[in-house]
Amino acid sequence: MDQLTTFLNKKNSDLELSYLQIRKAVGVLGIILPIIIVAGTFIFGKCKTIEPSISDYYYTIMGNVLVGILCGVSLFLYSYKGIDNWDRVASNLACVFALGIAFFPTNYDHCSHCIRCKIISRDNNDLRSIIHFGSAALFFIVLACMSLFLFTRTKNKGQMTRQKRKRNLVYRICGIIMLLAIGTIALLKVTSLGTLIVAYNPVFWLETIALWAFGSSWLIKGEFLLKDD
Repeated sequence: MDQLTTFLNKKNSDLELSYLQIRKAVGVLGIILPIIIVAGTFIFGKCKTIEPSISDYYYTIMGNVLVGILCGVSLFLYSYKGIDNWDRVASNLACVFALGIAFFPTNYDHCSHCIRCKIISRDNNDLRSIIHFGSAALFFIVLACMSLFLFTRTKNKGQMTRQKRKRNLVYRICGIIMLLAIGTIALLKVTSLGTLIVAYNPVFWLETIALWAFGSSWLIKGEFLLKDD
């Protein structure tokens, strides 16, 4: 019986360690995505302008990198099972939406300042565009809900540690930031405000903020910081 208990404890420990590594990997990919694609176009594409959105990098020299990182995020999300069905359902949904972003690219923007860094083009398609933007919105909404409602749970509600309280604060802040960023992007798309400030690439920066919030939440969940002593 003691040997069985030891074996089960070791299996649970290995499983938890695996989940921690997956969480860290997802967090790192989320944070480095905008950095890598911008730096790549600057260095390899010899292009010194920032695209209107992260999705627009699909048409640049870093297009394959963008798709590859999104597929990597999707794979890790699919591998992440969490502690119950809510975790599994949420991570699987986020996995599907990440693939939707990757394989249904945004429409090609033909504006003069948007095509400087682009090396490929393709015919625009309204359905593809709807799937892309719908997938992007739902991807961040699901991740925000995970930060707000799943990551903040605790096994022993009466014994929440000081570090857990700090982590929960970070999760909630990250979740709110993601929702605000996506909501603001939607507002820019449906109003004239987006046209007025298009030169400042607001969508790109809002997407970057959302990705960094998402990545930070998963890094904290992976015990990169604020772990219990």
